[in-house]
Amino acid sequence: MLVTGFPAGAFQTNCYILAKDGASECIVVDPGQNAAEPLFEFLAQSSLTPTAVLLTHGHLDHTWSVEPVCEKFGIPAYIHPEDRYMLSDPLRGTGPALAAMLGDAEFHEPREVIELADGDVLELAGMSITVDHTPGHTQGSVVLRTVAETDDGPVQIALTGDTLFSGSIGRSDLPGGDHEQLLRSIAAKLLVLADDTAVLPGHGGSTSIGQERASNPFLVGLAGSK
Repeated sequence: MLVTGFPAGAFQTNCYILAKDGASECIVVDPGQNAAEPLFEFLAQSSLTPTAVLLTHGHLDHTWSVEPVCEKFGIPAYIHPEDRYMLSDPLRGTGPALAAMLGDAEFHEPREVIELADGDVLELAGMSITVDHTPGHTQGSVVLRTVAETDDGPVQIALTGDTLFSGSIGRSDLPGGDHEQLLRSIAAKLLVLADDTAVLPGHGGSTSIGQERASNPFLVGLAGSK
C-alpha cells in the first residue's frame, strides 16, 4: 500500500494519500490550507485519481481545500455529522480568532457529502477503512483505520487527525471540545489497538500506539477499555 502525506499551509496540517500498490485510484485525507496544488501535482505525477476525500474532523485547517478537490474530481467528502456544519461555517468551530486570516473568504460544502458513523467500514479504492468516532477535540472527530500488507505481514494504520499526536493529544479549548471526553475516546478507541499500530496524526510526525502508550505524558494512567 502507498501511504504518503505532506504538511500544508500555515497550520502545517498533514494531508494524506492512500492507495493500493499498482492501483490507479486513491483516497485523500484532510486536504487543508494550500493543499490543493501540491496534491494535484502529486496525483498527476503518480497517475492516481481520488475516489473520495475523508475528513477526520471539521476544523478548517483540515477541510480548507475539500471543496476544490471534490469539485475537480467529482467525488464525495465524508465527515461525521456532528462536524458537518463547519464545512460551510468554519468560524463556528474555531471562534473569532480565525476571522482575520479568513478575510472575505467563503466556504461551501462539496456537492456530495456522506456522513460517517462509528463502526462504518468504507470500501474505497480497493481498501477497507474502519471509522471510529472519537469525540473530544471536536464532537465529530473520527479516527480512520486500515491495514497495509508489508513484507513482515499486515500492519494496522490509524489516521488520528487531532485526537492523538506524537507525544501529545488534541486541544479541547475550542467550541465542541471536551478534555475528559477526549481522554475517554483515546482509551476506548486507540489504546485498545496493538502496540505496532502505526499512528499518522493530523500534525507532526508519525508514531505508534506502543510508543504513545509508553511515553506520551498525557496518557499516564490511562488504560485502554472497550
